[in-house]
Amino acid sequence: MISLDSVSKSFAGEYAILDVSFEVNKGDILGFLGPNGAGKTTTMRIITGCLAPTSGSVTINGKSLLKNPVEIKRLIGYMPENNPLYTDLTVSEYLRFRGKIKEIRGKELKKRLEYVLSTCMLEKVRHKLVGTLSKGFRQRVGLADTLIHDPSILVLDEPTVGLDPAQIKQVRELISSIGEDRTVILSTHILSEVESTCNRVVIINDGRIQAMDTAEHLSAMHNAGSAVLTLEIKNNTGSFEKDLKQSDILFTVQESGNDQNIYTIRYTEKNDIREHLFNLAVKNHSVILQMSKEKTTLEDVFIRLVSDEVKEEKQD
Repeated sequence: MISLDSVSKSFAGEYAILDVSFEVNKGDILGFLGPNGAGKTTTMRIITGCLAPTSGSVTINGKSLLKNPVEIKRLIGYMPENNPLYTDLTVSEYLRFRGKIKEIRGKELKKRLEYVLSTCMLEKVRHKLVGTLSKGFRQRVGLADTLIHDPSILVLDEPTVGLDPAQIKQVRELISSIGEDRTVILSTHILSEVESTCNRVVIINDGRIQAMDTAEHLSAMHNAGSAVLTLEIKNNTGSFEKDLKQSDILFTVQESGNDQNIYTIRYTEKNDIREHLFNLAVKNHSVILQMSKEKTTLEDVFIRLVSDEVKEEKQD
């Protein structure tokens, strides 16, 4: 288990992160989500022992990272955002070199090399120079590097940055596969990446933790008390809108042609108005073509949390 307790880091008196606390359980794929400049990379570098915190503590499997740096670093595979690779080596040469740096030798190195080449789907390019590979294949080489010493923890900082949609899909599937028997921290600002890959989410903004939970629980929590309906009506004579106003229902309307209007209706969860809307439609001889309740997404939660933080700063 990974545990951060009130971790802060300042540079020249300015805090990059402040009082960051969260835990990652064994087997989790944790999405560490935040906008650019939120403190994600600083936190990742502290977790991997590349950067010492100004205050607070990091423990991994019950041991202090500060007191046991060498032992704990052996447990971690770290892929930084700007993945540094030796472009004048072949894929096999580079991974063999990285394995030796991580003190893997002989038959074990050969075994690990074949494993990561297979797992990261690099067999076909094993004899090609790293510098000739596409961005997607270079990211796979970076992932293979993180796996070469068989770590139980993977820390991946923006692993899909700069990739095209097809490459992003491939890397996501690869992360999900290698994360089945490992603990993974995935730092990103891409919400769809978190929703499709991670079982838990931590949202950070301006160096502070804003929320921690599963994506589903965060969405449900921030949807509590309010709801949005989309209603498509045909044969609208105008009386339907008048009845909506008289019922003190908040709505916006969009004309879609062919005597059809689309209404966006906001209401409180405790007052389910769907039956009332149906009765109004019947009363006005209108036909409900579609009624759907919108679901709060992780993107909605993220934007709301970041926006609230900005509003509070302006008020201060």
